[in-house]
Amino acid sequence: MTSHSGAASASEEPTTMTGRPDNTLLGRLRHLYGDVFALLYLAVCAGLTVWAIAVSTGETEDASFAGVIPVLATAPASLVLLALPGGGIASFVLAVVVGALVNAAVIGWCSRRLRRGPAA
Repeated sequence: MTSHSGAASASEEPTTMTGRPDNTLLGRLRHLYGDVFALLYLAVCAGLTVWAIAVSTGETEDASFAGVIPVLATAPASLVLLALPGGGIASFVLAVVVGALVNAAVIGWCSRRLRRGPAA
């Protein structure tokens, strides 16, 4: 049996090569979004957003529902931001970006937690 002491909680903190905590902004961002699953999720969300904007700006007479796909992929945070007053492409992109960043942080946390194994 292996006992888990305070070292397990220290591994959650971003550290430098010397083992000291990395409290810089870049270190915190790397800790939040450095997981491969979080990065894959962000790449998919970026691709969906570019696709939705490209399809929606084409010369068609009917309305395109392509913008729904990135919003649903980044829900629930994007839905909250879309409910705020204002509109247009800027609010759409802001809602999708914030939703993707929030969800990627959660995905990264879950991935790190699951890789750590069961608690003793």
